[in-house]
Amino acid sequence: MPDVGEADAGRLDIGLSGGVGGVFQAAGLLFFAFAGYARIATLGEEVRDPARTIPRAIPLALGIALVVYAAVAVAVLSVLGPMGLGDATAPLADAVRAAGFGELVPVVRVGAAVAALGSLLALILGVSRTTLAMARDRHLPGALAAVHPRFRVPHRAELAVGAVVAVLAATVDVRGAIGFSSFGVLAYYAVANASAWTLDSRPAARALPALGLAGCLVLAFSLPWVSVTAGAGVLVAGAAAYGVRRWAGR
Repeated sequence: MPDVGEADAGRLDIGLSGGVGGVFQAAGLLFFAFAGYARIATLGEEVRDPARTIPRAIPLALGIALVVYAAVAVAVLSVLGPMGLGDATAPLADAVRAAGFGELVPVVRVGAAVAALGSLLALILGVSRTTLAMARDRHLPGALAAVHPRFRVPHRAELAVGAVVAVLAATVDVRGAIGFSSFGVLAYYAVANASAWTLDSRPAARALPALGLAGCLVLAFSLPWVSVTAGAGVLVAGAAAYGVRRWAGR
């Protein structure tokens, strides 16, 4: 590991050794980390005045996440540098230790655990509502469409999603799933932009969805080919299953 220690702004000059393709691939891999803000939109049935609340909450959540990520990235890079950060197995803990505050490493670890738990809860919250919608449309077992009579939440969908997440977390290397997750997120954002493109036929109104669609596709296919192949395979299998189900239902 290169010499590290006190913060040095010179370490922020990370260069572009991977070229433009490397920047796109990194952006694609990190895209999953920004996907949580869209979970807000899945709560339309459970918030007051969703037409007003959700459009305000999404940019606010995205802005807060961007500021936090940028601050953490600048702080860690200024201490470890790009090479040190690349070699680190626990970047935040290594940065705190290298900066001379080793006694704060347990605090950082606790904070990371709390942040991971918060991310997990947001994941279960959003995916369970998507599961509810799919169950209502009979794309998933109808039992998952149940809503708790008292708490008014899709309790069966939440339990099912929680069980799946627990099994995956216990059996799968989550780091290896990042590329696959990013491809899936970019794919459904591409679908969302394509859908938005059909809402208004005016060229000016279609410009932003077209740009979003192109950006999602570029980032998705800039990911490692293992992630692209696995993600595309799952999408093709899902589309085939949907087609067979539609054909059988005629």
